[in-house]
Amino acid sequence: MKQKKPLAENGMLIAILSSVLSIIVGLVFGAILLLILNPAKAGIGISAMLTTGISSLDQFGKVLYQSAPLMLCGLSVGFAFKTGLFNIGASGQYTMGAFFALVGAIQFQLPWFLCLLMACIGGAIWGIFPGLFKALFNVNEVITSIMFNWICMFLVNLLFANMPTMLASAWGASNSDRSAALAKANPGAIIPKAGLDKMFGNSSWINISFFIAILVAILVWFILNKTIFGYELKACGLNKDASIYAGINANRNIVLSMIIAGALSGLGGGLYYLAGTIQYVMEKSILSMGFNGIPVALLANSNPIGTIFSSLFISYIQVGGSAMQPNFSSESIDIIIAVIIYLAAFSLLIRGILTKILSGNKKKEVKA
Repeated sequence: MKQKKPLAENGMLIAILSSVLSIIVGLVFGAILLLILNPAKAGIGISAMLTTGISSLDQFGKVLYQSAPLMLCGLSVGFAFKTGLFNIGASGQYTMGAFFALVGAIQFQLPWFLCLLMACIGGAIWGIFPGLFKALFNVNEVITSIMFNWICMFLVNLLFANMPTMLASAWGASNSDRSAALAKANPGAIIPKAGLDKMFGNSSWINISFFIAILVAILVWFILNKTIFGYELKACGLNKDASIYAGINANRNIVLSMIIAGALSGLGGGLYYLAGTIQYVMEKSILSMGFNGIPVALLANSNPIGTIFSSLFISYIQVGGSAMQPNFSSESIDIIIAVIIYLAAFSLLIRGILTKILSGNKKKEVKA
């Protein structure tokens, strides 16, 4: 008979348990913060956080809409993790992808699918720089990608300011600090709803972007687990020196990994801003979507399929948090959501603790 694998060696089970425990700890911590900030309204706040996402079809549509770019950013970070790289530059790649998508939509009047392709190209271009610096000069990718996040933000602001037709003011609106509304500038660039809006109670949020993101997640899983290229990427991540000794071109794979990671983040930016509900506003701080991709990837243990579920959870908490006003200020809501999200990212630490506990129990059983 085939023997059961010991719990300490069941990596998938431990990963799931650690993620669930991280979420529970984060939610408990968030509830404690609510009690401290406003004891009288804490119950209302907790209820809003936990139930808003499923309170109506429209709100659930918003959860799906926000989860799509989160999923892509999580896939971007997780893909780089598999190659032994920490892609903290997902935010810059996401922003550049959004810019390329909007240029295609407004400046060149392209259809939505070509705009999404441009978003991938924009993110890939921004991802290649940290990859090249790492491969050619062994410069830590964390340093270069953080720098390129800020460079991207200011560069996109500068380009927007010098492209009058990209701004809302060129299309009859009074705003000159944001991109033109796609409904006026180019309705053909809006990602199709395919009847989903009627299914979700005439939701203005829902479109096919969630399903596009799922298809990309499946494709990434296939590349990593069913192709020679994916095997080489993971080999470089596990042991770069050993992979070089085995004849794998580690430098090429590092650059390709960052290009693909950048393309994934860029696609996330395209999915978010081509929905037709949000306009890009000239920012003074780095967009948080790329950073939120980090806990999404950690919570999923960098598994592309797991990223689907972790992005849904993060999106659900964010939608619930926005419904906590006016009982709680926007700043306190941001703190609570940040605590929950980043405690969820502690799944890696909890996974190690669980493994030690289960391994210790196994040793005691053997001695007995």
